[in-house]
Amino acid sequence: MSVTNKALMLRYIEEVLNRGNTTLIDELVALSFIGHDPTGSDIYGPEGVRQRHAMYRTGFPDLLYTVEAMVAENDTVVWRWTAHGTHKGEIMDIAPTRKQVTVVGTMTCHIAEGKLQEAWIDWDALGLLQQLGATPRIRNSTRNRYRRGKSTT
Repeated sequence: MSVTNKALMLRYIEEVLNRGNTTLIDELVALSFIGHDPTGSDIYGPEGVRQRHAMYRTGFPDLLYTVEAMVAENDTVVWRWTAHGTHKGEIMDIAPTRKQVTVVGTMTCHIAEGKLQEAWIDWDALGLLQQLGATPRIRNSTRNRYRRGKSTT
């Protein structure tokens, strides 16, 4: 089962995410699918997957995922990834910046009956926004004070 599920995930990554073959979504994603996203906007069913894919492809037409590691056990597949793309279209109300971005993440997937049933997505959304200039960089002002020999008390 683990080998079959891993092959399904690799097919999803290569064919759907990297090549944009969205016709495979209905074959690979269950109608009852739910994707838990840290941005608070969960993904529901094949249509939700299609919409999310279109959103990222609009913003980053050259988006490419690289699998850094993948582990499969029974009905669970976990993969760590790096994504690269150029911000050429509007995304999340952010006008195109033409900046190249790199984002990292991990996805834990539950697969049953030959389809992706549920996914827990953990990715660096803040890092993406910072690379696009949509949010200020956070700096540790306390650490900087100590470097200068000043105390906060």
